[in-house]
Amino acid sequence: MPRTFDPAPGWSPDGHRIKAPLDYERGPEKTWVYGALRVGDGKELTRCALSRNSKGYIALLTDIEADNPAGDIFIITDNLSSHNSLETRTWLEAHPRLHQIFIPTGACWLNLQEGWWRLFRRDALAGQSFANPKEIEQATRVATAQLNRRAKPWVWGRPARTPRHRRRLFSYRL
Repeated sequence: MPRTFDPAPGWSPDGHRIKAPLDYERGPEKTWVYGALRVGDGKELTRCALSRNSKGYIALLTDIEADNPAGDIFIITDNLSSHNSLETRTWLEAHPRLHQIFIPTGACWLNLQEGWWRLFRRDALAGQSFANPKEIEQATRVATAQLNRRAKPWVWGRPARTPRHRRRLFSYRL
């Protein structure tokens, strides 16, 4: 049956929703954010780079080593090629304090860093529109500083139940 009225805004004359092309692209101005979470105190170290490669990852490792001057450092990481490249392995051999441990493929939920990324995206990137990489770097610095001010140790799993819960459970079962 033909229409006797104009279609609603956002619909084509033949009654189909108009599909706008996506405006997302990775042009020459892109930025990668590297991060390292210290689970003992909940502090984060972030760094921006123009590309995701071994050089950017080694720069993050250098920052991690400088931020933790004493003792061995165990880095739990995913299986990106830049984390296991010849350049990275050569650099790690020259820095024996750093020990890299890979999580199993497809088990990113084991990595406590992923939870921090969720908080970071919410605080730094959600609802934002950035004009250039410098603005992303600034948002990264600000969000990292804010999250580090309220940082707490990260623990995998749920907190233990309170003793009060057990008291109620006991009294209801009598």
